[in-house]
Amino acid sequence: MNTSAAPATARYGATAIALHWVLGLAIVALFGVGWYMTGLPFSPQRLKLYNWHKWAGVAILGLSAMRLAWRLANRPPALPAEVQSAMPRWQQLAHHGVHHLLYALFFVVPLVGWAYSSAAGFPIVFLGLIPLPDFVPASPALAETLKPWHAWTAYALAGLVALHVAAALKHHFVDRDGLIGRMLPARP
Repeated sequence: MNTSAAPATARYGATAIALHWVLGLAIVALFGVGWYMTGLPFSPQRLKLYNWHKWAGVAILGLSAMRLAWRLANRPPALPAEVQSAMPRWQQLAHHGVHHLLYALFFVVPLVGWAYSSAAGFPIVFLGLIPLPDFVPASPALAETLKPWHAWTAYALAGLVALHVAAALKHHFVDRDGLIGRMLPARP
């Protein structure tokens, strides 16, 4: 197959592309910050990173809502027929399954983080200006239960992002089917 960008009719729109890349990069960055900050000793730097992490989580939750609303209102382009016919059934199922799980975890990870923060008695004040309501009542026992769930769901999201990237790279470098061009910004 040809390695040029997919035809214009098969491309995602500019809004979908922007939301995809902004959300994707934000998730990767936030995972890195989260992983780094948990290894720091108690310090003002660690507290600052935890607050930034919470702010970014709230922003990701908002971006996820925008992305889902956009996706529901704007049907994504179908896989090109030649790509779909070349994919075994298990790959088609994996394609749809990974996308559905990604969307679910876009919401689950920040909501579990918010619930953990609330249960631990640490309110979220978005950007240091806007206090958000507690998601759940303060409860040390609930906080201890939620803490590992936030980590596990974040690792699950990171794993799915890695799988998504690996599949995109496989389509680009192995299959050479131009599929990745559907989600790249258009060249002038």
